[in-house]
Amino acid sequence: MNRRDFTARAAGTGLALSLGLAGHSAHAQGGSLVEGKDYVKLSSPAPTAGGNKVDVVEFFWYGCPHCNAFEPSLDAWAKKLPADSVAFRRVPVSFSAMHETHAKIFYALEALGQVEAMHRKVFAAIHVQRKRLDKEADIVEFMTQNGVDGAKFTEAYKSFGVATKVRQGKSLSEAYKIDGVPSIGVAGRWFTAPSLAGSPERALAVTDALIQMAKKA
Repeated sequence: MNRRDFTARAAGTGLALSLGLAGHSAHAQGGSLVEGKDYVKLSSPAPTAGGNKVDVVEFFWYGCPHCNAFEPSLDAWAKKLPADSVAFRRVPVSFSAMHETHAKIFYALEALGQVEAMHRKVFAAIHVQRKRLDKEADIVEFMTQNGVDGAKFTEAYKSFGVATKVRQGKSLSEAYKIDGVPSIGVAGRWFTAPSLAGSPERALAVTDALIQMAKKA
């Protein structure tokens, strides 16, 4: 799904489908990677923040059902990455005003050190409890109900630091030419996605291979 269709659907429903996973059959499950099918190589490098480590970025949106479904596998995979050589981070996309609102939720939680406790709960609120979480009052109420200090969350949500993070995240997704989520960027050079690789599991395997490519480069 291209960005125009993605954004239009988001505006119309609040729960847009991201890159269309259905209809993409798995391919080359045990074979070598194929550029343009398993992954895309960027024509110009994107900024990285991993220092001497391989920078790995998951681009996501809380309103994306595929991101919600991908999160358990991604989280388990990320926890097994070698901390001495790979730097993993999540970056919410900002394709529209609603995407930006959800990006602010993530960065506010990050500022408060609450991502580990609340990340999956935000997904569940939207996709299981069917809460939109698109208005500040509703967001703060949800946070308070789940043990997050409402005043501190509001302060972080409205802060210059969070606004800066949103702008930086948008700039990075544009540098990676991300048009849909979930997608994974590696070393500022390549990105893959379940829609490209054929399945969430295959996308993680492709990411592992790209990480090894980055280490050898």
